[in-house]
Amino acid sequence: MRTLFHLPLSPFARKVRLALAEKRLPFDLRIERVWERREEFLAVNPAGTVPLLQESNGLSIADSYAICEYLDEAYPDMPLLGRTLGERAEMRRLVAWFDQKFYAEVTRNLVFEKQMKRLLGRGNPDATAIRAGYANLKPHLEYIGWLAETRAWLGGPQIGLADLAAAAQLSTLDYIGDVDWSICDAAKDWYARVKSRPSFRPLLGDRVTGVVPPPHYDDLDF
Repeated sequence: MRTLFHLPLSPFARKVRLALAEKRLPFDLRIERVWERREEFLAVNPAGTVPLLQESNGLSIADSYAICEYLDEAYPDMPLLGRTLGERAEMRRLVAWFDQKFYAEVTRNLVFEKQMKRLLGRGNPDATAIRAGYANLKPHLEYIGWLAETRAWLGGPQIGLADLAAAAQLSTLDYIGDVDWSICDAAKDWYARVKSRPSFRPLLGDRVTGVVPPPHYDDLDF
């Protein structure tokens, strides 16, 4: 069976889970406590990060973008990177935006500082970083709202990897109650559409010990 090594609050693992589910590919989930530096895991993925996908034939793929590219090439019936060259270029641009810029400016400053830093033994949360994360969230939500108002989906006419990348980041933040959805109604409406999809239901059922999500987290109608 295909296995995905993950952490529940990793937005990159969540993106891959959504991609697998959208493509209707069955898989087992295995939590990998990366801070334990398990030798067997490091032998397969020296970076020691999640997600890591292991196919039933023994193929192992690390890095969320590499995994999603592989899935789109190996299982093309439900394309997530677009159909035309232009669509694929725009999809890649937006995935990079959410994986790199959004994560660095928002998710890392909030989820990493408030939840992951302690687990990794990297000291206390940085209040300055947390304030920056909250401040940076507003323009990012407004950009998502603009995309949602001017296109059928963020990256084009069909749901694609850009939507999954953005929703994975936001769902992680939403779990810890750090998204002010009143900032942008268009972004909220788009997120409600994404989280209503069958692929999203397993994420909404996740629970992390010691962290209780807000009541709206798994409410499809907010």
